[in-house]
Amino acid sequence: MSNNATAMIFKKSIPRRTFLRGVGATLALPLLDGMTPAFAAVNDADAATRLAVIYSPTGMCMDKWTPAAEGAGYALTPILEPIAAYKERMVMLSGLALRNADALLPGEGAVGNHSRASAVFLSCAHPRKTEGADLEAGTTVDQIAAQEFGKKTQLPSLELAFEGELVGTCEAGYSCAYLNTISWRNPTTPMPMETEPRAVFERLFGDTDSLDPAARLARLRQNRSILDSVISDAKAMLTGLNSTDKQKMDQYLEAVRDVERRIGMAEEQSARELPRIERPLGVPETYAEYSRLMFDMQILAFQTDMTRVSSTMLAREQSAKAYPEIGVGDPHHPLTHHNGDPVKVAKVLKINLHHMASFAYFLDKMAATPDGDSSLLDRTMVVFGSAISDGNLHLHDNLPMIVLGGKVAKLKAGHHVRYPQATPLANLYLTLFDQLGIKLDTLGDSTGRLPGLTA
Repeated sequence: MSNNATAMIFKKSIPRRTFLRGVGATLALPLLDGMTPAFAAVNDADAATRLAVIYSPTGMCMDKWTPAAEGAGYALTPILEPIAAYKERMVMLSGLALRNADALLPGEGAVGNHSRASAVFLSCAHPRKTEGADLEAGTTVDQIAAQEFGKKTQLPSLELAFEGELVGTCEAGYSCAYLNTISWRNPTTPMPMETEPRAVFERLFGDTDSLDPAARLARLRQNRSILDSVISDAKAMLTGLNSTDKQKMDQYLEAVRDVERRIGMAEEQSARELPRIERPLGVPETYAEYSRLMFDMQILAFQTDMTRVSSTMLAREQSAKAYPEIGVGDPHHPLTHHNGDPVKVAKVLKINLHHMASFAYFLDKMAATPDGDSSLLDRTMVVFGSAISDGNLHLHDNLPMIVLGGKVAKLKAGHHVRYPQATPLANLYLTLFDQLGIKLDTLGDSTGRLPGLTA
């Protein structure tokens, strides 16, 4: 037997759930070669399966989104251009609807489309109209997946949003709680979406005794990385790894350091400006910087197997966010009520493209992050979409939806599939859950599985 073969048999074995521990810090490790037995490899059957949901608010410029042709020969539309590299890995879906986002009951009226949109997107259940604490929607698909996948991870799920929360009543008769999240643990319990980068990082990797901003900034000024308390363990582990694993560990630790460095820069910037500008502590100056930082932490959570389920809001419904860095100084939501004004339509299109560029960054980083003998993207079911198509008319049919399945699902990738109008979006989730190995018989207004979605 050759020396190389002997090395393979006796290579260092590391448990998959290995952590570097130190004072105030716990860091899970990425998947390394040394975590698999001799002569074994991480194959598709053994690989972790993940679900990532990305929500885009207030609809799309649908004429710039929807491909004209069906099947494999469709041409990319302007809004899809930022993710052109993934055309052959994704399925474009048209014709799906969320009837439970419409005003269905007496007294609901025309107001409430945005609140219902957020609540219904992943639950497909009609929410209760209330301004009080008696909220009710439905258990969302991310939380159903978390009940299964969360059995093997430290965190059942991760919920992120790139815009701050609202309080009180937002649409007449509807609590702001409906707008602040797309994730519901059960029909009466909305999951809070984390918008603070530092809080996300500490939830994933560090313990903190205080949520007081001044205490966090005081610790930041000490100029001490969270990795300093565990670096000796990291160095000890590196000495026993092969060259490939050493490279993975170096890349991983550098990614953690980079995330923390950018959080610190954002907090210092926000701390300087707080006396004259009211905004969340630690949020970077531009949307691109903010979204990339949050996505990087989501990817770290997947890479370290801290969680296998995430839901992310690129912004919330009724978004008041402006994007001066791309020449849009008006708040997003009012612009969507453009009544055909070409100037306003052009600004909405800019925002749509800006959000898609953020989504493209996420896909690029997922595709570039190793996971065993593959990538994170290969082993993640990614769902991108909105509960509103035409924001000007508040339509909940013909929704803009994309699914990327990687190697975890045998999807009809590279195709645009058009379903009959008013086909329940819930049918998509039932079909995807079949591919994820989760049994789900019904959801909301589901009527069955979607044909033509799988290869």
